[in-house]
Amino acid sequence: MLNGYGGAPREPWLLVDTRKDTLLLMQGNQPVKAFSQIALGSSGAGIKSRRGDNKTPLGVFRVGWINDNSRFKTFIGLDYPNVDYAQRALRERRIDALTYERIRAAWVNGHTPPQDTPLGGQIGIHGIGGGNPSVHSAGIDWTSGCVALDNRQIDALRPWVKVGMRVEIR
Repeated sequence: MLNGYGGAPREPWLLVDTRKDTLLLMQGNQPVKAFSQIALGSSGAGIKSRRGDNKTPLGVFRVGWINDNSRFKTFIGLDYPNVDYAQRALRERRIDALTYERIRAAWVNGHTPPQDTPLGGQIGIHGIGGGNPSVHSAGIDWTSGCVALDNRQIDALRPWVKVGMRVEIR
């Protein structure tokens, strides 16, 4: 187990480096493929505290679902909010015990947590779809909290990604 997330250490996983604006496909500790000039949430990356804060959450997640027919071309959904975010929110009284338990139970059972909590949801890695490629190529962080690649990059990444895959955003 890696940080509570399944998978053998040699299975491919994704590392999002928010300081270098890169997404790396990793095999163990070795990068296999690198994607540069990613876009993050318009409020940058950090500890996401609530729905609508436009922040890309830092942490370790799993791929919860994949939508290959998204308006963003491909949408690779993450299991945000995870237990770490739920525990913090419960301590800070931003969610109640029932909401915490719904998130925890989903995580323990390997399911995508509820996406309708005050912590937000629908966080993932996606392309730009029919969006303006010049905004993305200008290096503008334009998402609502997701990690975005251009459409060519999401197509190159997609064959490697599977549900349950580890994703670390740091």
